[in-house]
Amino acid sequence: MATPPVTPAAPRVLLAEESLPYRRVIREALQAFRVCEVDDAPSGERAFEMALRREYSLFLFSLSLPDMAGDMLDRLLSKAYPLVHPGVHAAPPVIFLVQPADMMRYQELQRDVRVRGSIPLPPKLDVLLSVTSTLLPARSSPALPPFPPHVS
Repeated sequence: MATPPVTPAAPRVLLAEESLPYRRVIREALQAFRVCEVDDAPSGERAFEMALRREYSLFLFSLSLPDMAGDMLDRLLSKAYPLVHPGVHAAPPVIFLVQPADMMRYQELQRDVRVRGSIPLPPKLDVLLSVTSTLLPARSSPALPPFPPHVS
């Protein structure tokens, strides 16, 4: 008997951003245009707990979270993540969601090899897709319903 081929699980993304509308836009855009599953958290504490329970392929963290800075969350996870996930030697790459006031701080963070880019807030679809293009596979056809025909 032939065994069916094993389909690899879709990459999983952890998104930490306080704003529910921003989280929703980013989650829906990623799931529509990239092959991935997205878990989101409104705070650094919640994101930290989620990252310790499940393996992720990518972190998307706002630099301005309500309970801790996104770069602090990333630093904590870079130490703890490999300790709780057997066989994982480093935390996943991170993309920061950056308010205009945080640009100077982000420029200092770019030296870290795990930092793969930034997305300005409010989020822009073209920037989101561009920054994630090398980290998440593109969906072959967008998971959106087709537009109805135009009637004049």
